[in-house]
Amino acid sequence: MILIILNIIFCLSFLVFAYLNLNDVDPWLWVPIYLSASISCGLVVFGKYYPTIWLLLVAFYLIYAIILFFAKDGVRDWITKYKKPSLVETMQATKPYIEQTREFFGLLIISAALLINYFAT
Repeated sequence: MILIILNIIFCLSFLVFAYLNLNDVDPWLWVPIYLSASISCGLVVFGKYYPTIWLLLVAFYLIYAIILFFAKDGVRDWITKYKKPSLVETMQATKPYIEQTREFFGLLIISAALLINYFAT
């Protein structure tokens, strides 16, 4: 029952995140990323399990997260060069590292949700 509730929360959250990314500079990338996670979690609610797809998605998300970590003005630069300033002071990505660091953590959240499903089912 907890898995169902968790997946309802994940499904709705990722759906909202997909909607919020419609006005992003790269919605062609982020809307499908969040929609695929939302659909994957939503299917669990209805008893549909696709562990191979979850693992493929997690692999894609983690590879992309690694790219964002090492990219110029990515997570590594946010930690070392910029000394970890707040990422949530404003919703506007006014500094070059904000967008990539937020995207990195979004990918980790999605991956965690899908891995929870993988190991719980």
